[in-house]
This record gives sequence, structure tokens and C-alpha cells, in this order.
Amino acid sequence: MESVIIQNLSIGYTARGNQKVVASHLNGAINSGELTCLLGQNGIGKSTLLRTLSAFLPALSGSILLNTTAVARPTPLTDYSDRERSRLIGVVLTEKPDVRNMTTEEMVGMGRSPYTGFWGTLTADDRQVVDEAIALIGIDSLRGRMIHTLSDGERQKVMTAKALAQQTPVVYLDEPTAFLDFPSKVDTMQLLYRLAHDEQKTIFLSTHDVALALQLADRIWLMQPEGLSIGTPQELSRSGELKHFIERPGITFDDQSLTIRVSTL
Repeated sequence: MESVIIQNLSIGYTARGNQKVVASHLNGAINSGELTCLLGQNGIGKSTLLRTLSAFLPALSGSILLNTTAVARPTPLTDYSDRERSRLIGVVLTEKPDVRNMTTEEMVGMGRSPYTGFWGTLTADDRQVVDEAIALIGIDSLRGRMIHTLSDGERQKVMTAKALAQQTPVVYLDEPTAFLDFPSKVDTMQLLYRLAHDEQKTIFLSTHDVALALQLADRIWLMQPEGLSIGTPQELSRSGELKHFIERPGITFDDQSLTIRVSTL
């Protein structure tokens, strides 16, 4: 099912009274039950797109519609209150949370705030959800650690667990494998794939781990200066768009096996 639909979307921001358009005329849909990966070079607008889909930035023009099992029909994102959106969309950004005197368990528990209120007390059911999220991400050993003492990779895992504890049908992640070692990158991507398929969640993430995305993504959104291309890895390989995006001197792409090879120059 098409759960997030964008129509003629233009994204960007306003600085000093001037509007800066980062990308325009974007059209596409993100499906529930699929892992969708957003690829593109640095500065192309991946983070801006994620922030716009999350309603952290307003769209410059066009529309974003949500069509989840929690709503009766495709509804503009702007029609929802902040609280309503927090029950539909979970977001994991790369920014370091500016908090102290908060443990990992307390931070993951913040994922329950759409249901309890910011200062709400967690019920036994809430605590079970938190425990399950911590177990899924494999961070039980960090449960009592203060957030400001964690490494970048540990903190990224905690924020992902917080999003899972939020129990939303849609989850956006900006570089969720950044700062992680390779086994942890694979574990994270495999977990997100399983969540999408087993629980029919809509998982949409940006990543620079192209090789992993090509192996695990059901669908790719490829942002390039000439526009947005959407398809399965195989479809974008057959069209030549992946080869155009990946290949450089010393880097070759095998469009049959979807593998990347690096050679010395």
C-alpha cells in the first residue's frame, strides 16, 4: 500500500528572507511493508527531504499525503496536529541530542510520550514496549548509561530504539548506520528490513552505505541533479541510473550482481 505520497513537492528553506529551493517537482510514493532507501550525493537534499516529510520543515510547494491503516483516506500531512503526527511518524535524525542527566532507558522511554504526555508516567505496558525496543536494538548493556557519555554509534542505536518504542506505522531515519561498525550496520539494516516486512511498517531511510542498500532495500529513491528516480535496485540497474550514480575512476558497478568493485588507479 502507498502510505506516504508526495505530489509535485518542492523542498528547501528560507534564510534571511530568501527562499532557497533544494529540489523541486518531486513525485513518488513510499510503500508500507517495504524498506525504502534514499540515495544521493552529499548536498543533494536527502536530509531536507526527510525533514520536510517529517514536518520539521514546511514544504515550499506541492503536497505530502499520509495513507496509513490509522487513517481512513490519504490526508495532507499539514492537517495533523503535532501530537497526531507523533503517533503516525517516528523520526531518527543524526543530530546529537542536547541532554544530560538522562539514561538510555529514560531516553527510549521518551518514545512513549505521544501516549503519556511529555511528563507522563510510564505504565507497565509502556515499560514493556521500552524493554522490547531495547532488546531489539541490542543495547541492554547501555540501559543505565547517561546519554552524554555514549559514543556516536551507541547514541545512534539508542535513538533508533526510541523511534521503535514510539510504535508508529511510519519511521524515517537519517543515516541510521552512520558511526556504526560494519557488523552493526548490517544488524541495523536487517532489523529495519524485518520490521518493514513482518509488521508492515513504512521504513524510509537515507544512507551512504550504497552496497548494503542495494542488497537489502525493496525500493530505492535516487536523488540526482536531474531529478528523482524510484524503483527496485534491479529496475534502476537496468535503466543505467545506478551505474551513472556509482561509477567513478577506480569504481565500477556490476549491474547483474548489483555489486561495487574498487580498484587502484
